[in-house]
Amino acid sequence: MVELLIITALVLWSAVVVFKKVFPKTANSVFMSLSNSCSKQGWSTLAKWLKPAAVMGCGGSCGCSSDESDSPKKIEVQAVKWK
Repeated sequence: MVELLIITALVLWSAVVVFKKVFPKTANSVFMSLSNSCSKQGWSTLAKWLKPAAVMGCGGSCGCSSDESDSPKKIEVQAVKWK
């Protein structure tokens, strides 16, 4: 019985992750409507957890990050000078 609950939770979590990756705009609208309905019920913590992150930059789903942190800089390879 416990194994069934664990497998069900993993499958549901995987389905949500794939849904967010494949259909980002639809996922944002679905999670925003769920967040709004939870806030109407008075469940503010759940509403904050379900609310999608604000899209920044190019509009999302293109591979660029939505946070302000800098991407790691690549170190240029320099030639070795022999004496």
